[in-house]
Amino acid sequence: MIKVKLCAGALLASLIPSLSHAEFLGYVGVQARAFPSTAVDPAQGSETLSGILAPEWYQQWNDGEDSFNIKAFFRYDSQDDERSHADIRELYWQHVGSNWELSVGINTIFWGATESQHLVDIINQTDAVEAPDGEDKLGQPMIHYASIQDWGVVDVFVLPGFRSRDFVGEEGRLRSIPITLSDKEQYQSDKEDEHIDYALRWSHYLGDWNVGLSWFQGTSRDPLYIPQITATDAYLAPYYALIEQSGLDLQYVSGDWLWKVEAIYRRGIGHSIAEDYAATTAGFEYTLTGINSLYWDLGLLLEYSYDSRPRLSAAPFQNDIFVGARLSLNDIASSELLFGYSQDADDQQSRNAFVEASTRLGDSTRITVEAYHFHSESNQDPIYSLRRDSYIELGLEYYY
Repeated sequence: MIKVKLCAGALLASLIPSLSHAEFLGYVGVQARAFPSTAVDPAQGSETLSGILAPEWYQQWNDGEDSFNIKAFFRYDSQDDERSHADIRELYWQHVGSNWELSVGINTIFWGATESQHLVDIINQTDAVEAPDGEDKLGQPMIHYASIQDWGVVDVFVLPGFRSRDFVGEEGRLRSIPITLSDKEQYQSDKEDEHIDYALRWSHYLGDWNVGLSWFQGTSRDPLYIPQITATDAYLAPYYALIEQSGLDLQYVSGDWLWKVEAIYRRGIGHSIAEDYAATTAGFEYTLTGINSLYWDLGLLLEYSYDSRPRLSAAPFQNDIFVGARLSLNDIASSELLFGYSQDADDQQSRNAFVEASTRLGDSTRITVEAYHFHSESNQDPIYSLRRDSYIELGLEYYY
């Protein structure tokens, strides 16, 4: 079953008089994913084929001061009905003033600095059926006002309507054991997914420093998982608590060094079952430029992540070290490769690794390769359910 969740209505066409400078673009793609190991649950498959359609439309008028932006996403998956889904990533009107901007509609906002995880990135819900890295996000209805001053940029967000997370279905891979059921969701707020959330962020460049301070109050994008046992089955129900989060993201550039920090403090609001906790990720990227006659660039990555919650309650990066490398060939095909390896400092049997590579064929076609490896031997480990879900994926995308 294909789920389409449009949490805000389309803006009225009457907002767009005398259109000019229209662009229509996007891509179509196909992906094949194979799992070498037999799944934990016999109901799960061993390979899948997906088709993707991702159109974009951009329109501006009033000498560029007003614009209308649409980004849609659709995936059909041959194995998992829950992974077949559609979403509006962006559908908003934006007006740009002399030192301010106003956007109304559905949008995707990214906050963060580190590579291994993005603690401060809280505006949008994770599109959990796409990939295990959490980089894909669902569109979020919002009113976004930005004040651009010499002393920094202040972003103010009003977020009407909550996007719940979709989870992989019974036949899909990369899912929890027992299964997490999207339609069994629970909320702390009496208004459930109609609760209005708020967020603020101040960001500024101070010489070689890039600083961001953020605040969020509302429904947590990260659900808690409540075990449910019936006479015939057992499953996990996602529970969305009310939280307040304060965040810091920081980058410092010194020559070939890029130092990065993300830190948050999150507390439950009211009679919440969510734990108060602090978490941080910090590290660096050191870039070796022109390492051979072909002028390749190699970035070396090292990060450490800490989460104050007990192991059973924490995210996968509770006390972990991440090492990686980013290789850019600087060729006409824009060939890139990213490698990462995470090791749990408390349990040497808990680790995961990934490789992502891409290159272009001609001007419009891109080939991608992605591989993930998961290893865990303790059922106390957050990635234990994925211990047999290592996979390799090959993709082909055509851009128009």
